[in-house]
Amino acid sequence: MRSFWIAIIIILIVCQSVNAGSKESNDPNYPNDPSELIRTKWDAVILVLQKKDLDQKAREKKINQIVTPIFDFPLMAKLVLGRKHWPKLTVSQRQKFTGLFIKKLRTSYREKISLYTNEEVLFKPAVKKKSTVYIPMELKTKDKKIVLMHKLRKVEKRWKVYDVEIQGISILLTYRSQFDDILSKGTVEDLLSRLEEPPTK
Repeated sequence: MRSFWIAIIIILIVCQSVNAGSKESNDPNYPNDPSELIRTKWDAVILVLQKKDLDQKAREKKINQIVTPIFDFPLMAKLVLGRKHWPKLTVSQRQKFTGLFIKKLRTSYREKISLYTNEEVLFKPAVKKKSTVYIPMELKTKDKKIVLMHKLRKVEKRWKVYDVEIQGISILLTYRSQFDDILSKGTVEDLLSRLEEPPTK
């Protein structure tokens, strides 16, 4: 289980602040190749995690600055509700849901960042299907292999991650199932209220 949580480290680290700025959107050195983008960010994150002189708050801040720009949060929020539910939300509800959804990810995974050890990372060739690029990678431990798949699309000429699969299970589809269950029995306000509830210990 320890190694499994390491696999979701990218989701964890980018969710520290949904409203964080994206200075990299105008960075001329922003990688145009999606594989290079993921590899560069991953390497930068690992370097921060290996710094023993940083406390947790400082580490999270640095990692957030590294990775937040490559995630398409608006698209993630839209996709997790899907065509069935997203159109039902007003503009203000969409904004509120987006913030709460990212906060939920942050709260769920924040404590798992400390579980990182020196797992071997193996990047595999990217696969392009229509407008989506899939970047497979593996985390290898002594007794287990964890497979990740980053899904990227272009947003204003920049590659952005909109979903991550862990062992073949989509983060977005997992949450979509949960939210669909809530909305099938209640209202949008019920969903927002549930998301506002503090996490159970």
